[in-house]
This record gives sequence, structure tokens and C-alpha cells, in this order.
Amino acid sequence: MWANASASAGPCFRPTDITNITAEERRAIASPWFAASFCAVGLASNLLALCVLARARSGPTPPARSSFLAFLCGLVLTDLLGLLVTGAIVAARHAGLREWRAVDPACRLCAFMGVVMVFFGLCPLLLGAAMASERFLGITRPFSRPAAGSPRRAWATVALVWAAALALGLLPLLGLGRYTVQYPGSWCFLTLGAEPGDVAFGLLFALLGCLSVALSLVLNTVSVATLCRVYHGRAAARQRPRDCEVEMMAQLLGIMVVATACWTPLLVFIAQTVLQDPPAMSPTGQLSRASERQLLIYLRVATWNQILDPWVYILFRRAVLRRLHPRLSARAGAVSLRPQPRAGSGRH
Repeated sequence: MWANASASAGPCFRPTDITNITAEERRAIASPWFAASFCAVGLASNLLALCVLARARSGPTPPARSSFLAFLCGLVLTDLLGLLVTGAIVAARHAGLREWRAVDPACRLCAFMGVVMVFFGLCPLLLGAAMASERFLGITRPFSRPAAGSPRRAWATVALVWAAALALGLLPLLGLGRYTVQYPGSWCFLTLGAEPGDVAFGLLFALLGCLSVALSLVLNTVSVATLCRVYHGRAAARQRPRDCEVEMMAQLLGIMVVATACWTPLLVFIAQTVLQDPPAMSPTGQLSRASERQLLIYLRVATWNQILDPWVYILFRRAVLRRLHPRLSARAGAVSLRPQPRAGSGRH
């Protein structure tokens, strides 16, 4: 319980000045039309990407491509469900313009939304790191793992990522950290307080997200360097990668850039705020209006990841890449027309 808080108040209510926001200010900050439009665009984008993915998976694909498509399908499904669940809660709260205390006095909805926000926030970052690891092994160690069952392993990895993100999101319900109503009173997220549990959970969330982004950056850089060396190396002229390898790396790089640009500001802000000395949040649970607004802005930037991810896949396909860079198709055709050695000619 917060200091100076009412005994009848739920654990998710901080004694802040959120109740002092006028109706006009709340309507300007929390527009139901903006929330509904944002959610509709995101849902349409992810549904379109799922349709394109379904068509791509219906045709014959190599095992590596099938595994990558399984990861992409898991990522798009995660973004779709995240927008659907969080968008429905936020849009309903914006449309009602009622205080959270009147709608959810026991804080059950707040706890649910906090878990959902952490879960759908970490999943894209963890999936991006898993995809980078899969492509790293596929490019640098192509013979180190069997090709059979790759999509099955990919879906098992996606399920493991979902389980890990859900376990982390449930920690505040078990006593590590707290979910509280955030400015302007229409959403719930982790608490940026100075309590040991709040600091530990905030750092865990921020560091895990930053490590996922850093791992993706390192592995993708090595994968691209290896792919370029194979593509231009004289000794490996007969083993130049197929254009599907270039397509997968282009899509993975796009996903990494989008995740880094959208999530890094929020992750850095969370780590800086919980480690600030003196603490940014007072013992009574009050956070400065500037910090509250910064958190809201960074959160909105992070949610763009769920809208941009499907467009990375839609736009960075081979058909689109060939139109933008015709030489890619010409090189692929030249490699396919190169005379191949007869079977067994290199054996002794």
C-alpha cells in the first residue's frame, strides 16, 4: 500500500494527480478515435501479412525457408493478438472517459493489462533474437543441424518464447514489482518506483529487452558479413546463396531496425528512471508530469513495432526486392545458368 493512500483503494492506484486532469485534456491525450484507428490499421496490416504468409507456405519451400516462415508467422500472430487485446482495452477506456477506480476498483483488469503489456512487449524482441540465432546458424553452420523438422523446431522455439515472456509478466502478481494505472489513467504498466521489487522488475524488463536487441544486432551483422563474403568470394563461386537467403536476411534486418528504433527509447527510459538518484517517484507514488508524459510517448512509439513488423515482411519479399534492385534477379539467374559439375566428378 502506498503511503498516504486510502485503505479502500486497490494496489494499482497511486495517489497521483491523474484525477486532476480536465475532461478536455483527457480527451486530447486519450482520443478514442486515434486509439481505434491505430488498432484498426495494425490489425489490417497483420491480417494482410498473415494472408501473404499463408500463400508463401502453401508452395514448395526449402527447409530453412520453412523454418523462417514459421518464425515470421509466430511474430505476426503475436503482434496481431497484442493489438487486439491491448487495443480493445485502451479504446474502451478512452471512449468511456471514466476513472479507472470506478471501473476496476479491485485492480483485476489493471493486473491483466500489465501482464499483457509486458508479454506482448517482450515477445517481438525475444522472437527477433531467436530468428537472428536461427539465421546465424543457418548461414555460418549450414551442416551443423539436420534439415528435417525445422518448422517444428521453430514453432517449439516460438512456444518457448511465449512461455518465458508470460512467466516474466506474471512476476508482479507473485510479489516482484507492481502494475499500476499510468497517466492519463487509461492503461496499466510496471511501476517506475524506488522500491526494491519495482527496481528489480523494471531492470529485468529493460535489460532483457536490450540484450535481445543487442544479440540480434551482433548475430545479424555476422550473418550479413558471412553472406556477403560467400556471395562475392571467388573460392565459393559455385556455392553462392540463393536469392531466398538474401530475402530472409533483408526481412530480418528490417525487423531488427524497426524493433531497435521503436523499443530502445522506452527500455532506456525505464532503466534510467528506476535507477535515478534521488528517486524519480516519491514515497507517496507521485511521478512528475514530465516523466509521466515521457513514458506515454515512449510507449506509443514502442507500439508502432506491432504495425511496422508485418510491412517489413510484405515489402521485403523477393518480388518487391527484384523490382527495386533488378540486378539481384540478374545475378540469381546467372548463378542458376552456370554449368554445374557432374555428379561424382569430384569424388576419388
